[in-house]
Amino acid sequence: MSKDCGNHGGGKEAAVRRILTAVIAFIIIVLITIFLVWAILRPTKPRFVLQDATVFAFNLSQPNLLTTNFQVTFASRNPNSKIGIYYDRLHVYATYRNQQITLRTAIPPTYQGHKEDNIWSPFVYGTAVPIAPYNSVALGDEQGRGFVGLMIRADGRVRWKVGTLITGKYHIHVRCPAYINLGNKAAGVIVGDNAVKYTLVTKCSVNV
Repeated sequence: MSKDCGNHGGGKEAAVRRILTAVIAFIIIVLITIFLVWAILRPTKPRFVLQDATVFAFNLSQPNLLTTNFQVTFASRNPNSKIGIYYDRLHVYATYRNQQITLRTAIPPTYQGHKEDNIWSPFVYGTAVPIAPYNSVALGDEQGRGFVGLMIRADGRVRWKVGTLITGKYHIHVRCPAYINLGNKAAGVIVGDNAVKYTLVTKCSVNV
């Protein structure tokens, strides 16, 4: 009787091993398939262009406080002919000399199809944001000369869609330099009572 029980237990262990082997083999096959599809299609990261910035407020006051309110327009293009892009999360904000000067504005999640273009026009703003004293001096000097150099940033997560396969999430970092001629409103287009729209058309760097 004990011998039969031992054989029965060994049979269960063998069945479990076979199941685990099959599961591991299946996972390996799936991973190899994804890798091969990925290598053959060679996905290209999306392209971003900062088209314009509409400035509603840009005021530097003492002691080292900056109030801003502007709307920026991004154009994003998916250059891939067989790969779609899910933008699960994307936050836009502005920095001056690597210091964040606005709050982060979230862009709604979206899917970008093959060879598709998207346009986003988020508002970014900050009220009485404390900035470093040395940045306050540099910003005051730039305002005095007319041109102010900002960096419009977008950080988030994306996923790639290849056929029915969808990858895990990847970090995306977009950096768009914006040189705005605040000293000359004639360099832009007057919008409403106080806002000025400046055309930029700046290519952005994208890291995924």
